Amino acid sequence: MTEFRARAARLAARTADRARRLRHDPFVVQTLRSTAAATISYVVALWLSSEPAPLTAPLTALLVVQVTLYSTLTTSLRRVNSVVVGVLIAIGFSAIVGLSWWSLALIILASLVVGRFVKVEEFIPEVAISAMLVLGVTQVADTAWDRVLETVIGAAVGLLFNLLLAPPVWVDTAGDSIEDLARRMRRLLLDVSEEFTGAPPVERAAARLHEARRLDNDVAEVDAALRTAEDSLRLNPRVKEGLLHRIMLRTGLDTLEICAVVLRVLARSVTDLAKVRAGRRLLPEPAAVVLQETAQHAADAFVSYAVLVTALDSRSAEAAETRLAGELRAARSRRAHAAELLLSGALRDPGHWQLYGALLAEFDRVLDELDPEHRGRRLMEELDRHARERRERRRRLSRGAGSTRVER
Repeated sequence: MTEFRARAARLAARTADRARRLRHDPFVVQTLRSTAAATISYVVALWLSSEPAPLTAPLTALLVVQVTLYSTLTTSLRRVNSVVVGVLIAIGFSAIVGLSWWSLALIILASLVVGRFVKVEEFIPEVAISAMLVLGVTQVADTAWDRVLETVIGAAVGLLFNLLLAPPVWVDTAGDSIEDLARRMRRLLLDVSEEFTGAPPVERAAARLHEARRLDNDVAEVDAALRTAEDSLRLNPRVKEGLLHRIMLRTGLDTLEICAVVLRVLARSVTDLAKVRAGRRLLPEPAAVVLQETAQHAADAFVSYAVLVTALDSRSAEAAETRLAGELRAARSRRAHAAELLLSGALRDPGHWQLYGALLAEFDRVLDELDPEHRGRRLMEELDRHARERRERRRRLSRGAGSTRVER
């Protein structure tokens, strides 16, 4: 009986954890929201449009309802703009020519060109689609304005859907992605540092190098998650200090991306050293152990830095910054000792001093990038840049309003 209860408890815990993940999965949230918005827009269009099957409204809602409120608003404007432009082009062509192969070619060409100038971005084909659908019917005017009405209904329902039921803020998801990236980088640095105390074959060192190169794909995935999080913070009434959160996450990812590049260079240096040593130990014994300890502290600093970047409260941030500072101090201390040992080794065997120096320089770059003071300077620079851009936008708006008053 006790074993049965334990199994039931474990099953309930796994089920609850899976349900929690589904609630925070962007794909699941987007699927449910898009389905509900498309259905509502179709029902509203049946009431207001004269079309028997106003499918343009749910189609627009599907395209408009995005994961974030900011992207929903911008997509709504571009979508309505593209349809209205296409309808106007079709009305103009219908007043001059009918539907034939050459008029169809002209309307497609004109729609794609005009769509480029009105800046509807990904909805440029929608301009041509709207024009063709309207031109191909008998009652051009009625069908044209019905299509515009259905598009406006779908866009309005999608926008109201996100206004009344604000989409989630994806900061936690982006933070988890940043921490996962830091852990993968930690694991890679530890794997590379294992080769310091041995005589790895060139093939194994090259495999580490390929792993380091694959970090670029991981960075791209985290960047996509971070863009979603940044959009979710814009125009969201539930978020305070959204700009600060965006800058903290973005500068944190930029630092980890630089460190990923340095890790790739470090793996390359180890591969070159393995080629030169040709089956012999990469580094002299005392220096190899100390440099491996340096790598262990630097690897732990990756995770502490990611926790610091993604911390949402001051207590967690202070604890993470304290751990990070301690790990950086230990890493710098071991790195200085390793430099002394490698210098004595280079004096005895000067043929490899360039590679020894490259290893030390790469560790220096990682430790410098993870330094909290360096991060503070970058945060202030980004905040100053955004403040300057905001002042410049206000100045342009003020000049535009002033010139309008003068003309009047």
